[in-house]
Amino acid sequence: MKISVLSGGTGTPKLIQGLKEVIPQKDISVIVNTGEDTWIGDLYLSPDVDTVLYTLTDLINEETWYGIRGDTFYCHEQLKKLGFDEVLRIGDKDRALKMHKTHFLKKGFKLSEVIDMERKALGIEAEVYPMTDDRVETKILAKEGNEKVLLKFHDFWVKRRGNVDVVDVIYENAQYAKGCEGALKAIEKSDFVLIGPSNPITSIGPILSIKDIKDALNDKFVVAVSPIVGDKAVSGPAGTLMKAKGLSVDVLGVYEFYKDIVDVMVIDEVDADKADKIKCETLVTNTIMKTLNDKINLAKAILEFIRGYGCLC
Repeated sequence: MKISVLSGGTGTPKLIQGLKEVIPQKDISVIVNTGEDTWIGDLYLSPDVDTVLYTLTDLINEETWYGIRGDTFYCHEQLKKLGFDEVLRIGDKDRALKMHKTHFLKKGFKLSEVIDMERKALGIEAEVYPMTDDRVETKILAKEGNEKVLLKFHDFWVKRRGNVDVVDVIYENAQYAKGCEGALKAIEKSDFVLIGPSNPITSIGPILSIKDIKDALNDKFVVAVSPIVGDKAVSGPAGTLMKAKGLSVDVLGVYEFYKDIVDVMVIDEVDADKADKIKCETLVTNTIMKTLNDKINLAKAILEFIRGYGCLC
């Protein structure tokens, strides 16, 4: 069974941890949000991509879901002493990966080409693709006093800790961007597409904002896992951003966001009473992933449910 996974943030990588224990990595393709990519000084950051790479190699720091477990921070601390304002705490080994991306991007390589170099160097058998090789940037329109300001996602979440009055979320340049060629081929070849329990607005929304990716999904069987349990996000600013988009902060709001493409919604047992209000198939199961067993069990539940459809392997 070939699966394409749409990933961003921290929710989907947790599910990928379980998925790779259930099926061979070679059967998994991960298409990753790059709307939060940014430059810090001369260093290029692709945070969601790196989280997926570290997850697939069991290197991920599960306390932060960013960076490498057990990393050191000598370079970061020295930069601080020199007066460089590096708000994000970047580890030394993690910095090496980011330096690798920066070097080859400046030489004119496509982001997808650089990620493939890194995937192979790290011994990853799964395919990993950025959503696009073009520049698409997630911006947060916020209200400050009587004025509105447009913030980079990094400024919104890292510098300001999400403590702003959000008005809207914008995917800058999405209307001109093309889906990564490898990502489009992976979707075409997959038996189904899995949208993980990531923030719909800023982790998955940028991927769906690219027209040819959205069009490709219209022809596929799509399963989406809700990152909302009850009336709140499992983690992160999803609730605040869903409100800004006029969506209810519950599984019905998640369904509303995905309704044009989704065939099955996976919702938590807490929300079982809302299943009949969702106008597609639903799988009700535990979606809270505190342990590796939780992650494996959720992956197994999804695969068993999908195998119930005769059209799929």
